[in-house]
Formats: sequence, structure tokens, C-alpha cells
Amino acid sequence: MAKAKTPGGRRPAGKQSGPAAGSTVTVDQPAVAKPRVTPAQFVGQVRAEGRKITWPSRKETWITSVMVFIMVVIAAAFFWIVDMGLGFASEFILGLGR
Repeated sequence: MAKAKTPGGRRPAGKQSGPAAGSTVTVDQPAVAKPRVTPAQFVGQVRAEGRKITWPSRKETWITSVMVFIMVVIAAAFFWIVDMGLGFASEFILGLGR
């Protein structure tokens, strides 16, 4: 039998949840379809959104690129060390059976 999720093991008798609690369940109305736009309007909207973008400066891009490169080197070194350690351990363990 499954355990109750409420502290004390049981729900209080006066408190119910869900549809049986006496509340009315309502169904949302379907969303109104958006009007279609012409290709020219779409391109205009895309250009307007493109103008809102805040592009990073050359310095920010350089710093971020260097940080990514450093993290890649650190991750490569970590996984190389772990791989070498596991390789030596597996050769040691398999060498015990000879």
C-alpha cells in the first residue's frame, strides 16, 4: 500500500482537492487566430527586431573566445588524465589474472 504524501498520514476530513472539492471546472476558449502577414511585412518585422539586438563589442567577443578556449584546454586535460588513470587501473586489474 502506498504511503500518504501529507504529514500525519491522512488529509483532514474537511479539505478536499481536485474537481470533487466543490469548485467549478472551466474550459478555456480557443485562442483567436492571428492574422497572416505578407512576406514584405514579415521582412520588415524581422529587420525591426534585428535593430533591437545589442551586439557585443569586439573586446567582449575576444575575451569570451579566450575564456572558451581556456575552458576547452582545461576540460581536455582533465579527461586525458582521467582516461590515463582508468587505463592504468584496468591494465593493472587485468594483469593480476596472468
